[in-house]
Amino acid sequence: MSRIKRGTTTRAKHNRVLAQAKGYYGRRKNTIRVAKQAVEKAGQYAYRDRKVKKRNFRALWIQRINAAVRAEGLTYSQFMHGVKLAGIELDRKVMADLAMNEGGVFTAIIAQAKAALPKAA
Repeated sequence: MSRIKRGTTTRAKHNRVLAQAKGYYGRRKNTIRVAKQAVEKAGQYAYRDRKVKKRNFRALWIQRINAAVRAEGLTYSQFMHGVKLAGIELDRKVMADLAMNEGGVFTAIIAQAKAALPKAA
């Protein structure tokens, strides 16, 4: 019976991990044991932060809308309530972009939202 050498698959597996660890500092880039841990942790951070990125951008859009709306004498929550009542179906991303780049258009949206709000007694 002939001898089986298994080095090729292990070496390929190690090289794949080391390629992912390229650019890391110290032993994390060239020692398989440490590199494997570093790559696994980096994957966990990447997975988590893909979700966090969405939260951060939503918060940024809300801040931009709030800043633009307060200049017109409304709060963010009052504005969003007025937008819902007026039937304007723009998401926060688009509204934040309008507030930043198309001030006149956004002012018109604010006017529509104000008109849709019920008058305070």
